[in-house]
Amino acid sequence: MTQSALDQLKRLTTIVADSGDLNAIQQFRPLDATTNPSLITAAAQQPENRELIEDAYAQAKQEGYQLDQLVERTIDILTVKLGVEILNIIEGRVSTEVDAALSYNTEETIAKAKELLALYHDYGIDQNRILIKIASTWEGIQAAKALEAEGIHCNLTLLFGLHQAKACADAKVTLISPFVGRILDWFKKAENIESYPIDKDPGVLSVKEIYHYYKQHHIKTEVMGASFRSVDQVLGLAGCDLLTVAPNLLEKLGQDMRVVEAQLNNEHAQTDLDQPHEEISKAEFKQQLESDLMAFQLLQGGIDGFIKAREQLALLLRQSFGLDADFID
Repeated sequence: MTQSALDQLKRLTTIVADSGDLNAIQQFRPLDATTNPSLITAAAQQPENRELIEDAYAQAKQEGYQLDQLVERTIDILTVKLGVEILNIIEGRVSTEVDAALSYNTEETIAKAKELLALYHDYGIDQNRILIKIASTWEGIQAAKALEAEGIHCNLTLLFGLHQAKACADAKVTLISPFVGRILDWFKKAENIESYPIDKDPGVLSVKEIYHYYKQHHIKTEVMGASFRSVDQVLGLAGCDLLTVAPNLLEKLGQDMRVVEAQLNNEHAQTDLDQPHEEISKAEFKQQLESDLMAFQLLQGGIDGFIKAREQLALLLRQSFGLDADFID
């Protein structure tokens, strides 16, 4: 019996659902799931999640939070409550993102990560089922380094280049999420090109470079390709440790009957080992990021986008509960 591309892919790669949509997660039953502020905001607008929102607000109010802190606490509780609902469906882990506004503050990122984990603990969730998701700024990576040293698993997101991946390896983070689609979008615009063949897709090539580097240097951090625009991009990274895929692409993969072959494996990685891994310093990281216009713009743009999504959710909550929008600075 012919298998779908999705079924074949699952034999090569751990498939993760990139969604806060509980119905979609129920349908595709991935091992793991990832969320982000944009996905949480989208999920909050689904009628079936109204009760979760009301419960989150009631809990924040009961804890004594007021005004803007009440809204922020409600968002954190809602984010965790959605994570718990997801974990009730899947067998593996969920990635829960720290407020992107903290991306350049190491200490506040650490504190927020522990707040989120404390909420999960209160709901009876084992810490090992949570990945704390943090933007791959230098400050975010140092926060992850400190958290990992305490046994708290992290997923470093908004990753667009090898310099970020090297710093994450130095921090011994559990998992990184190098982006594919956003890199493609940037190059299409920058080079005024309508499309790239998959073997020249700059997003796919970026993840391959990082994957090969990690395997060559026996770096244990898992690589999870993210931000896909097409089925071809997903299949172009078949064999990667993990791939996090939106429900619309999971559905297309389930209907696609082409033969799927591994595009990445450890044997490929070992063929072109050049030099040993050396730790990257803060100065080197900053210099390499600033000299890579694509990575620099996409990292900051991604952070700004997630901040905006959280602000949209805050507005939604204020309107929903009749709170005065003027109390927010």
